[in-house]
Amino acid sequence: MTTSAVATDFPTLADFGHDPWWLIAIKAVAVFGFLVANPLVAILAERKIMARMQSRIGPNRVGPHGMLQSLADGVKLALKEGIVPVGVDKLIYLMAPIIAVVPAVMAFAVIPFGPMVSVFGHQTPLQLTDLPVGVLYVLAITSIGVYGIVLAGWSSGSTYPLLGGLRSTAQVISYEIAMGLCFAAVFLDASTMSTSGIVAAQEHHWYVLLLLPSFVIYAISMVGETNRAPFDLPEAEGELVGGFHTEYSSLKFAMFMLAEYINMVTVSALATTLFLGGWQAPWPISIWDGANSGWWPILWFTLKIWVFMFIFIWLRTSLPRLRYDQFMNLGWKVLIPISLTWVMVVAVIRVAVGDHDLTRSLVSAAAGIVVTALILYAVWRLMRAPNVPAADAKPAAAEFDPMAGGFPVPPLPGQVLPTTTRPPTDTAKETSDA
Repeated sequence: MTTSAVATDFPTLADFGHDPWWLIAIKAVAVFGFLVANPLVAILAERKIMARMQSRIGPNRVGPHGMLQSLADGVKLALKEGIVPVGVDKLIYLMAPIIAVVPAVMAFAVIPFGPMVSVFGHQTPLQLTDLPVGVLYVLAITSIGVYGIVLAGWSSGSTYPLLGGLRSTAQVISYEIAMGLCFAAVFLDASTMSTSGIVAAQEHHWYVLLLLPSFVIYAISMVGETNRAPFDLPEAEGELVGGFHTEYSSLKFAMFMLAEYINMVTVSALATTLFLGGWQAPWPISIWDGANSGWWPILWFTLKIWVFMFIFIWLRTSLPRLRYDQFMNLGWKVLIPISLTWVMVVAVIRVAVGDHDLTRSLVSAAAGIVVTALILYAVWRLMRAPNVPAADAKPAAAEFDPMAGGFPVPPLPGQVLPTTTRPPTDTAKETSDA
């Protein structure tokens, strides 16, 4: 992807910190409104798209074509009675939804929406603020959000929410390692950690072309980070009732849902910033001289985010939930080793080729295709790994008695249920004869 040949006014770190207080307040309110509006649209779009894929109608009662269904659901949750179960740690139980929502909103402070524009005569970047380590700020602040999930599960005083919270801890820790290594490859190529600098570094070529393995690994990791299907194991209703928010209702439950959808928007915006040129227009729109100036970049940025949001919905509709061992094997045995190897490859290419941009781009793109093929092959092998037959497993140390504890338990791998010699009942014999 290439951008317009016309020079674009990219913000730098020196452009931040000079806005008057009222302009900062306007931008903060605009960012918050963007984050609240997107979940309302996303919930409705998810229900409509899933209904379309499953040959159903979907919401069509509240408002024109059901367009006000998300708003009605939000009002209903806010007005429902909030029930606090007996035995919960009340302070932490009430604080957990707030801990989940606040970091999700704060992470968007360093996301760039566009270039320098004029607002009431003041030249300001379409970005609330930026830091020399802006991407690391996003990674750190979103990591705090998992404490809301863990504390919600622990403070509920119930077994299934606790298991959901523990699963979420292991899940986020595992996939944040792979995600951080993806960031390292971008930092090496862009020579900066600020989000505005990374967007400016993609003026000629987007990193989805030069760092394709990082993009693929990040796309997988961001689904795991947001607890979305097929990686929604902390909320696995088939095993854990409802997961970490089983004991929550009313507005507290709505806050967990709001945090989930805001996190989806945040990781999508970060993927857009790091790999899809940020707010820069895609080709062939970039041929137009004014595509990357003024307020138009907000439109391109929002459309790119919604491409990822559609993929989130598509995955939920199409794929079944993974087993927990498959999910952990994917993170620790595939994504982390390959991501670490790819960071070393990017570093070697940068040192060996030097400042020859065209040569470095071609070598990085070719190496990226090879490593991406390796990722896809490793995922295919992992998902199709056959189960070890019981005959090849080590025999159990002692004879297995399924009723030893007073209730039946399934056998472990390598254990065989004892054969029963009890004659069948008359009913069973008649059924077998029939």
